[in-house]
Amino acid sequence: MAEIRSLHDAVADLIHDGDTVAMEGFTHLIPFAAAHEIIRQGITDLTLARMTPDVIYDQLIGAGLVKKLVFSWGGNPGVGSLHRFRDAVENGWPRPLELDEHSHAGMANRYVAGASKLPFAVLRGYRGSDIPSRTDTVSTVTCPFTGEKLAAVAALNPDVTVIHAQQADRAGNVQMWGLTGVQKEAALAASRVLVTVEEVVDTLEPRPGGVVLPTWVLDAVVPVPGGAHPSYATGYTVRDNAFYQAWDPIARDRDAFTQWIETHVRGAQAPVADAEGANA
Repeated sequence: MAEIRSLHDAVADLIHDGDTVAMEGFTHLIPFAAAHEIIRQGITDLTLARMTPDVIYDQLIGAGLVKKLVFSWGGNPGVGSLHRFRDAVENGWPRPLELDEHSHAGMANRYVAGASKLPFAVLRGYRGSDIPSRTDTVSTVTCPFTGEKLAAVAALNPDVTVIHAQQADRAGNVQMWGLTGVQKEAALAASRVLVTVEEVVDTLEPRPGGVVLPTWVLDAVVPVPGGAHPSYATGYTVRDNAFYQAWDPIARDRDAFTQWIETHVRGAQAPVADAEGANA
């Protein structure tokens, strides 16, 4: 059952050194505030999983907290490369980064298998690719009914999944809407789940296309208004396009990046909100 908690305490209790952590969200609802709290607390030796690593993982990688990345695409959306990611892969700065690369379909199916408590998933994919030769999480199986040879991907079961959503009720049920990705599957696949939300409300109103995560699959709900910035939360905030553009020159330079992290993350206080979801 989910408990409404502070960001500092939820991160400290649920995320530990050496964990595999999935921080999902597609274009919007990306849990930046939670990632920044991980950096402030110095939780390290993480394996990060995400279908589309963008600036949030660039920051965690550049902060030296990540030993491995499980992913299917990486970039600064609409701008270009992730320069801290590239520096870690190409130059080992600030530490070497191990990669486990997949297709989007492969990653999605890995989460589905994990959520279904199955050891693997099957799909038609990876044919003509050298990815299976570079990972031990892709194999092949023969269909017992048709004899067709199919790709098999190992289930992905994060120690912790972290997501951002629009609302939670006081019992800890969470609802998100708009452009969603694999948040539901990533949450159901994980051992522990932390959700930051824009606000806590008395009652969740049903929404067409909304995704509801019941309190019994979550561990902590944290009111963090604006917790997805610079991404956005449909109905609450808009995307800060200028930030993504400004990030490119910051991330290109090690000193500029380090100064930015020290000033805007490590030197900043964790967001604090009361149970109403308003800043305290």
